[in-house]
Amino acid sequence: MTDVSEEIFLQKLYEVVHKLSGISKTQSYRFKREWDEHLKRLNEKPHLIRPILVEKDRFLTDIDYRIQVLDNVRLSFEDAFNSIKSLLSTLYNLYFKDPELFKGEYSEQDQVILKYLVAKKILGDLFQYNQLDHDTVPLKYNVMARSYFTIKLKGMRDTEVLDSLKKIKLELSLPDLKKIMEEIIEDGLLNRETKGRYFYYHLEKELELSDKGKIHFQQTLSSLIDWPTQLWRSFYNVREINVTVNNEAKDSEMLNKILIRAATQGYIASHYVFKSLVEYYQKIK
Repeated sequence: MTDVSEEIFLQKLYEVVHKLSGISKTQSYRFKREWDEHLKRLNEKPHLIRPILVEKDRFLTDIDYRIQVLDNVRLSFEDAFNSIKSLLSTLYNLYFKDPELFKGEYSEQDQVILKYLVAKKILGDLFQYNQLDHDTVPLKYNVMARSYFTIKLKGMRDTEVLDSLKKIKLELSLPDLKKIMEEIIEDGLLNRETKGRYFYYHLEKELELSDKGKIHFQQTLSSLIDWPTQLWRSFYNVREINVTVNNEAKDSEMLNKILIRAATQGYIASHYVFKSLVEYYQKIK
C-alpha cells in the first residue's frame, strides 16, 4: 500500500464522512417511513439515526470543527445500532403480543414461525450485532437463529449448539440449553434423538410461512426486517480510509494504528476508528 500525504488522507476522510452523511439521511428516512406505516401505533418513538452535517472547507481546515463532526459520526454509529435494537424490542415486546396487528392477521402456525423467522433474518445475518446484544430477543429465537442452517443441513449435538453460541459470546449451561431446545421442540420445529450421553437435534419443520402469511408479511413487515442488514452493510463500512499516512503527518504512528482497523467492516471497527480519530485530533491540535 502506497503511503499518502496528510492532505490526501484528510480528503479521503471528508469523502467518507460525506458518504456516511448521505447513508444516515436516506436510511433513517426509510426506517421512519416504514415504522410509521406498520409500528407507530405500538411505539411512536423509534430510535433514529442523528443527521451527520459536514461542511467541506471547515472540515479540512478547522480541527475543532473536524473533531465535532467525527464525534457526531461516532454517535450516529451508536444510533444505528440502537435503531436495530429498538426495532427488535418493539417486535418482540409489543408487536408479537398485539391481538390485532399480529394475532389477528396470521394463523396460529404462522405466528409461531414468524417469531423465529424474524430472528433468523436479523440476528442470523448480523453476527456482530448478535455478539453485542443477547437480551432484546428471547433466547429460544436467538438460539434457533444461530443454529438453524446447520441443524437443517446435518443436525447438531447439544454440545455443538453450545459451542456455536459461544462464538456470539452467549454462554449457556447444558441444562439451560436443553430447556430452551425443549421449548423449540414444543413449537414443532425440531425433533431430538439420544445417542449415548448426547442429545442430537434435527429439523422437523422449516421456517416457512403459509402462502397467505407470506403475502401479508411481504405487504407489511418485510421491508422493516430487511432494513437492519442493508443498513449494517452500507453504514459500517469505512474501508476507503484504510490507508497509510506518511511520516510527515503529526504522530503518524498513532494515526496509522487507527486506520488499519478501517479494513474491517462492521460496527465495532467503524466505531473504534471514529472514536480514536477524535482522540487523535484532540491530541495533536
